[in-house]
Amino acid sequence: MTHSIIEIRRPVRRRLEEIVRTHRDGNYRRRANAILLLHRGGSVSEVAPLLCAARSTVQDWRRRYEQYGEAGLVPEPRGPKARTVTEEVGSQLLMLVEKAPSEYGYLRSRWTTEMLAQQVYEKLGVPIHASTVRRLLPTLGIRWNRARPTLCIKDRTKTRKMKAINEALEKASDTQPVFYVDEVDIDLNPRIGHGWMKKGQQTAIPTPGKNQKRYLAGALNATTGNVVWAEEDKKNSYLFILLLVELRKRYRQAKKIILIADNYIIHKSAMTQCFLKCNQKFKILFQPVYHPWVNKIELLWKQLHDTVTRNHRHSTMNKLMHAVRTFMACVSPYPGSPVQIAQA
Repeated sequence: MTHSIIEIRRPVRRRLEEIVRTHRDGNYRRRANAILLLHRGGSVSEVAPLLCAARSTVQDWRRRYEQYGEAGLVPEPRGPKARTVTEEVGSQLLMLVEKAPSEYGYLRSRWTTEMLAQQVYEKLGVPIHASTVRRLLPTLGIRWNRARPTLCIKDRTKTRKMKAINEALEKASDTQPVFYVDEVDIDLNPRIGHGWMKKGQQTAIPTPGKNQKRYLAGALNATTGNVVWAEEDKKNSYLFILLLVELRKRYRQAKKIILIADNYIIHKSAMTQCFLKCNQKFKILFQPVYHPWVNKIELLWKQLHDTVTRNHRHSTMNKLMHAVRTFMACVSPYPGSPVQIAQA
């Protein structure tokens, strides 16, 4: 009498065949292969020697498959289960990483797995090794990432400023355009960043040594994405006023031009105030202090650096600025223009 498995659906059979071909676990491959051989009409006595297994083992695999399906073939993890890895330990680790080590009397400013293991032992009395903690943390959604800086200073006028900015954006039109304005530094010394390179061969970026700088002032139309910009050797009020003059030329029909800007000094200087007094069609709305994400043109400057200045190999400022001007000529409308693949 043959002990064959007659009913195996085609998708299941294909998955079992894929396991036999590619899976790394040898026991898993043998179990899947045994089920396939039994399905094709082989008896337990015929299949067992082919797989170097006892007949009782093949019968056990067949029984598991008939009872649990494909899940019955999956091998259980080897070795004893870690007795220290409990839900209580996981909850304790989650609570610890949300606080600073200094709150528990440590000198270090960042947690180490050794300190976490020691703290778990002190709190729960559970001995756990640092390597176990290191393997457990990713399963709890905890990663070793770079922190971001922030400031404790609060802008008490944030609500009023954001309300004015949101109202201006809602009422933006051809006669009353709204622009995000800001400045950016262009350094001849390249900004070093990540890039594709062969393993063991770190790419070398030549630097000129003595740095040179140029500055751009840009205005991003919040509605159309068009970009207006000006260039200067110094980052002063004159650079900002050059941008305002360019905006006045481009938008002659506008009755009011609203600018969303940060609190940099050149936006509030006496020279700027004198220009604004003589050109009352401009109105500046200052964003809350330490809120750079409010100004959308910051994303454009990031793309400028990622596209042109990061890891660049230009030997002179003239060559670098030629690439920057090409970028700025292709960037409108932003976002949406394929400036990242633009030809030099």
